[in-house]
Amino acid sequence: MRKKHTDHSENRTFEKITFDEKNPACGIYEECTFIHCNMNNADLSGITFRNCLFEGCDLSLARLRETGFQEIRFANCKLLGMQFCDCRKLLLEFEFESCLLKLSVFNKLVIKNTRFTDCNLQEADFTGTDLTGTVFTNCDLMRATFEHTTLEEADLRSAYNFSINPETNRIRKARFSLTGVTGLLDVYGIEIE
Repeated sequence: MRKKHTDHSENRTFEKITFDEKNPACGIYEECTFIHCNMNNADLSGITFRNCLFEGCDLSLARLRETGFQEIRFANCKLLGMQFCDCRKLLLEFEFESCLLKLSVFNKLVIKNTRFTDCNLQEADFTGTDLTGTVFTNCDLMRATFEHTTLEEADLRSAYNFSINPETNRIRKARFSLTGVTGLLDVYGIEIE
């Protein structure tokens, strides 16, 4: 069983630190910056991050049971296989820029108005996710799962490689480019030349 910590870090910069069993992340991090830190496979369960920046960090496969991400910015981070669906739902808010998010899971989260910019979201899972107003700028969505997903007012004009079934997803007022419309027709097995 993991020891409970009540550590509180505020306005600190953590650079090139490896967070693991010997050096666990713990407590609350407020207005902190993490630069080139390694949290690969780290247990971040129960930890709260508020108004923090992660720059060039590797959080792949980190455990996120009841982790609080409030006003978080991930830039140039490696976030492979992240189970964001395990995060604490209250006040969950993040944005991603130039991040590798392959195989990450966002199932059933309410993450309205989230910004994904220049991200690789191949095989990400958005099943049952509320992405109302979310912007996918220049994002690769190859084999990403959209099933019973709310994409109302979402902007996918520069996203590519997506396949979204308009019959099983809510896409009212979502924005697509003319070339992206083919990703809405995949389900019908028609060929567009």
